[in-house]
Amino acid sequence: MHPNQLLVLGVGGSELTPEEGALYRQLQPGGFILFTRNLADAVQTRKLTDDLRDLCITPPFIAIDNEGGRVWRTAPFSPAPPSADQFRRKNDPKLIAQAGWATGQLLSLLGINFNLAPVLDIDHHPEAANALRGRCWGQTDQEVINHAGVFNRWQRRQRILGCAKHFPAGGRAFTDPHHELPIVDMDIEQLQLHDLIPYTALMPELDAIMISHLHFPRIDSNGLPASLSRNIIQRLLRDRLGLDDHLVLTDDLDMGAIQNGYGTPEAARLTIEAGGDLALLCHEFLKAGETLAALQNLPIPILYDALGRIDRAKKRLHIPPKFSEQKFGKITASLQKLRLDTLGPDTEEDASSSQSPVEDY
Repeated sequence: MHPNQLLVLGVGGSELTPEEGALYRQLQPGGFILFTRNLADAVQTRKLTDDLRDLCITPPFIAIDNEGGRVWRTAPFSPAPPSADQFRRKNDPKLIAQAGWATGQLLSLLGINFNLAPVLDIDHHPEAANALRGRCWGQTDQEVINHAGVFNRWQRRQRILGCAKHFPAGGRAFTDPHHELPIVDMDIEQLQLHDLIPYTALMPELDAIMISHLHFPRIDSNGLPASLSRNIIQRLLRDRLGLDDHLVLTDDLDMGAIQNGYGTPEAARLTIEAGGDLALLCHEFLKAGETLAALQNLPIPILYDALGRIDRAKKRLHIPPKFSEQKFGKITASLQKLRLDTLGPDTEEDASSSQSPVEDY
């Protein structure tokens, strides 16, 4: 058993460099994650995803953050659907279903098989600078279940894996984990009243869970962020809530919340030992060999469980359809119509979606 499948790596630009190609061919990572820096147009994006697949013996996850609103990595060449908060206020499940369907269709055509969406955080602090403004599907647990559930259901019907985030309660943060480690002073019983309910309610329809870089001192007394905490990943998410067969991945390990206290190799080791499956190295990916070395001595039972979950998830991946300019045009037209139907012809973007895009993490 080799831990290479535990890594999801970033890519530097819109095409592979010889150095990147040699590294990926050697390491054989479990997958890749794409950002706006990688995407110029639809044809180029599909070539890049085809090239990445060609480098891998085992079909890789090819992931992206296409939530809608300001988190829409394909914005350079495809209209972004309205934000989750705009859909929440419109409260029309048919429009949300269309957003999930069009998102899944677009990603499938581009050769992307894993969308890191939907957000299941409850919008407790709408005005906080916590990177979530406009991205939450509800201000109550039931709103999140109703709206995010529809979006996820329809993107999965296009055979795109979905990922709920940011467990256990990213919406409780007041600060941005891209820069520092937020602290949330709540225990499990308090989180079960609202924040954990969307995860348990939607459990049968979730492929993966992303763990937040937030610290919950009442749950983990060791000072660890949730993404590195066995108390939160194994004991809470898997053992207590029963999400034992779901993929668990970190948020980007290059974020300040992790880099300010841990190196990437140590953080990757801790997250897998805590019950996680995939470690995201989105920016410092050329140093992935150092992280892989840190994973070599993982306990065999832990490695066995993680690789088993990855293997089962990969069996649900499909070969992308042949690229078609005509089909791409129909998808982008449907996305544009969706914006019109949701926001109206004279409606300006609201403050939540006119914010600058979430950092390219």
